[in-house]
Amino acid sequence: MKKISLILMISCGYFLLFSLGGCSNQQEPTNPAALTADVYFPILNNTKYIYQGEGNEYASYDVYNDYTSENQVQQRISNGGTVMAKVITVNNGALTQTFSRGEVYHRENYLDKTGDNEVLLAEPIAPGTTWTLEDGRIRTITSISVPVSTPAGDYDAIEVTTEADNDTTIQYYVKDVGLIKTVYQAGAAEISSTLSSIEKDMPFPQTIRFYYPNVDENLVYYEDRVIDFHTNDVSKDIIAQAYKEVPNGGETVFSANTAINSLSLGDDGIVYLDLNQAFLSEMNAGAGYEEMLLKCIANTFGYYCNTDKVALTIEGKPYSSGHLTFRAGEYLQTQVEDAVKL
Repeated sequence: MKKISLILMISCGYFLLFSLGGCSNQQEPTNPAALTADVYFPILNNTKYIYQGEGNEYASYDVYNDYTSENQVQQRISNGGTVMAKVITVNNGALTQTFSRGEVYHRENYLDKTGDNEVLLAEPIAPGTTWTLEDGRIRTITSISVPVSTPAGDYDAIEVTTEADNDTTIQYYVKDVGLIKTVYQAGAAEISSTLSSIEKDMPFPQTIRFYYPNVDENLVYYEDRVIDFHTNDVSKDIIAQAYKEVPNGGETVFSANTAINSLSLGDDGIVYLDLNQAFLSEMNAGAGYEEMLLKCIANTFGYYCNTDKVALTIEGKPYSSGHLTFRAGEYLQTQVEDAVKL
């Protein structure tokens, strides 16, 4: 299994990117009468944002918008040590972080999930606007016109300051652009993340490890394959189609009509994978081959979701074939140690 990195995002996740509308040179000064929170959060697809950091090895990070809706975006934030998913909602004159989850290496749509209620930016967009976060921190718009230079351009930004007992975080946002810089200060220590570049009209490439049986050699093989995902692509459908492609040396796991009905990682650390009936009806395998198929499925989806437990069902019911039957609550255990790279 992939090694889990338990690295805390700097300053409790303050280094959050707002979707950026583009890069430009010096911005015109803001017009206070025209400022609303939503103009700092244009929701864009297929765009990657790169931040360069100073003061900490994890202050540099990349962001890709995995899923979007009319007023929401789910961001994939990768800092080289961990990957986080965050959902931001634009509603009622505020930008609010409504969900977050750490160690999210797979793609899963969390737009409908809740759990957080952190207001990132609130109206009126004017100096002195202040609100208190649920953990007691005080967040204030301290200026609406601050010149900020970044590798991506020079901007006239608003400044938002968050005060905690022992530290301060300052964030700079630009109309129609988004977050361009974050500065975290604690005593004499200072850590910053600054917008470096924006890459548009591009997919998110993800390496997925597929496992395949070889009955003749009694071995399980694997192949690492780069799969391109675009914003709002349905992961389960793309992965199912990719799994039907069999490399030389491997044998079929997903038949032509096999489909994934659902794929998710539960809060209990178990992957919940539901396949359609075609997986069983088109299998045509003896007991030994079937066991190898299930081992490959457990390895593929467990490794992808960074866990070692996979609960497999067929059309919503516990897995049952002529050879193997599982009770409700039972799951497959990954066994990747003896797999051989193709």
